[in-house]
Amino acid sequence: MNIQDIKQRFEIIGNSPLLNIALETAVKVSITDITVLINGESGVGKEAFSKIIHGLSHRKHGNFIAVNCGAIPEGTIDSELFGHEKGSFTGAHDTRKGYFETVNGGTIFLDEVGELPLETQARLLRVLESGEFLKVGSSKVQKTDVRVVAATNKDLLELAAHGKFREDLYYRLSTVPIKVPPLRERKEDIGLLFRKFSADFAEKYHSKPVILEPDALQILVNYRWPGNIRQLKNIAEQLSVLDEDKVVNSTELMRILPPEKPGLPMVIGTGNQEMQFSERDIMYKFLLDLRKDLSDLKSVVYDMMQGNPGQVQMPQNFNSQVINTMDFQNSGMNIPVVQQNQPVVQMPTSNLSHPVVIENDFIDVSEPEPESLSLEQKEIELIRKSLQKHQGKRKRAAQELGISERTLYRKIKQYDLE
Repeated sequence: MNIQDIKQRFEIIGNSPLLNIALETAVKVSITDITVLINGESGVGKEAFSKIIHGLSHRKHGNFIAVNCGAIPEGTIDSELFGHEKGSFTGAHDTRKGYFETVNGGTIFLDEVGELPLETQARLLRVLESGEFLKVGSSKVQKTDVRVVAATNKDLLELAAHGKFREDLYYRLSTVPIKVPPLRERKEDIGLLFRKFSADFAEKYHSKPVILEPDALQILVNYRWPGNIRQLKNIAEQLSVLDEDKVVNSTELMRILPPEKPGLPMVIGTGNQEMQFSERDIMYKFLLDLRKDLSDLKSVVYDMMQGNPGQVQMPQNFNSQVINTMDFQNSGMNIPVVQQNQPVVQMPTSNLSHPVVIENDFIDVSEPEPESLSLEQKEIELIRKSLQKHQGKRKRAAQELGISERTLYRKIKQYDLE
């Protein structure tokens, strides 16, 4: 059976190369009992691929069941999948068979497998490795012959890195991974899908099919479709119901098409609250920058005192690129005036109506020393000051620093601050 026949049999619309690759992979693995992991965003049609794998396998005459792991409460999912014995928990009035028992000899599709609790993941891993499982509340080992096809819209390896998914289960599930492309990567299929949905809804509502004008079709093609095929189908149904003449232009389409959300800045972090920036960190960085700006200002005044007339080029990190010596008089800064019997240094007066003088002790005219901006040194300084302030009481010091006592103990040991 070729790809076109498979598309027609399972009602798959599209000619995208990425879609064809995914279909070819599904066909090849269907004749085996290999566990398959289908990756793809929500709404791309992952369940359709699971039905293809089951329908083309030697299990096609057996049972097929699709389970949405994210829709079953955590407290009952073990019972749903593996069954339970009478009296094993409150409300267990009778013995119940789970899906792995009732689908014996068939295929079970675990959608959103990344939502499974860790305890359930351990049970699932045992089924995949040995075909054995235990009912909730039972000590009797049972056998089952079920093929598992799983699907997820999340990065399971990233979840594993954060301790939310078992890495050994990931590798057991993804014996053969299949990537279903999102609709925005299948632009050539958007028009075909819309026409198919429009024809289906015209038959359902006994009306004419919706026709898109070229400008409206171009909007659909360029739209990002965060809800993928499911969202496109909803748009086609809305137009079939709401549009009277069934000919839609760009203006009419934009009335019902949700606006695309602008790109948001990426948040980079480890998920550890102690490693993320707090308001205190931001304020501390602001003070460091301010201190550096003052140091640069001292350098500028020093250059002016050395006889550079007129305008002085400011450092690059200043907001204003050029400052005029007249600005010192007009800015309201408290610049000392000449005092009797007081040594002074006179500023260049080429652009000044009155001389400006600065006391020798008004500013340090020596070259500013480079300041250490090491976060580690600043952290050591803050910890030491806090410990001194609270007379060595680590609990109070940790509270003031906004970290846990355990973290403070580790920092003290790390920086040898005993």
